[in-house]
Amino acid sequence: MYNQLRQRYLLTIEWHNKKRPTFGYFLLMLLLCSACLSPYKSFEKTKIPPPPDYAQEKYWAALPTKKDSADAILHGSGLKNEQANAKVDVFFVHPTSYLFGTKWNASLENKNINRRTNNESIRQQASIFNGSCKVYAPYYRQAILQAYTDKKGNGPKAFDTAYNDVRAAFEYYLKHYNNGRSFIIASHSQGTDHAFRLIKDYFEKDTMLYKKLVAAYLIGRPLPKQSTTLVVPCDSASQTGCFVTWNTMTWGKAKFFDIHFSNVECVNPLTWKRDTVYAPASLNKGAVPFTFKQVDKAIADAKCTENGLLWVHSPKASGYISINGSYHVMDFSLYNINIRENVKERVDAYFRRSK
Repeated sequence: MYNQLRQRYLLTIEWHNKKRPTFGYFLLMLLLCSACLSPYKSFEKTKIPPPPDYAQEKYWAALPTKKDSADAILHGSGLKNEQANAKVDVFFVHPTSYLFGTKWNASLENKNINRRTNNESIRQQASIFNGSCKVYAPYYRQAILQAYTDKKGNGPKAFDTAYNDVRAAFEYYLKHYNNGRSFIIASHSQGTDHAFRLIKDYFEKDTMLYKKLVAAYLIGRPLPKQSTTLVVPCDSASQTGCFVTWNTMTWGKAKFFDIHFSNVECVNPLTWKRDTVYAPASLNKGAVPFTFKQVDKAIADAKCTENGLLWVHSPKASGYISINGSYHVMDFSLYNINIRENVKERVDAYFRRSK
């Protein structure tokens, strides 16, 4: 499991921070600082931050009962935050925002890390679900970015610590917040590593819980084919009880990624099919740049390749970040409105079938 996670990191590195003057500047500074601001002790010799108490609201990045970044709606978009009337929930697991530090797992008291989580992932990704779902998103003691490349056995322990928090948050959600409602699981990057474990540990083993799953949006990690039996990949826009996944790369130029990707799932976010048919940008109802300032229509196309990549021609607009051919940072953002509308479509289909 850990070797797979480490390889995924090497393919899709999450270097981004909108607070730097330029993205290139941030990338340079991260390269210079990572060697000196990284864990230098083993996991056992590094103090583990205390675990969260999910009974306290401060350990949730998003709850439908408080004002948070998941409430965000782009000004002038015509979209609405419908959490108050939503019939289902979403349990959202955020990606890595702990980029460098001296501990293997993030402290939940670190305001800078939490602010980065809120301003980036929760605002840009989790908010997509507020049109159809009440949004629940826990903070967790995420593994540091370097855990993916560690070769001394510290990485698996850091990921297990992070997953234990995600699992505890999910169980708290089920016991105290769910109230018998159906729900969606959604995630990105490191969050998808943990959410996929949730799928296998809970939904593959509990058919009653599976019946409450509308769908799962497990984005930004290569998920092997035939690795689940009950929660299968989606192959249509209205299918329920399934998962969608993709990893966005520059069209035809990500040769390094081509070599390492094989036998992984890809669902096209413009057609919601698993085939390799090209979907033109005209089907894209709205992408949102990293600045989160506007909706750009028909700006990104999509095609799943035979080996599981999602190819996209580079958008002819600013604010869409790629790194060495990977649009990992923009996996959600490039297809923002299509995802938002698809969530509604699956929720509606779920309740039609439940009658």
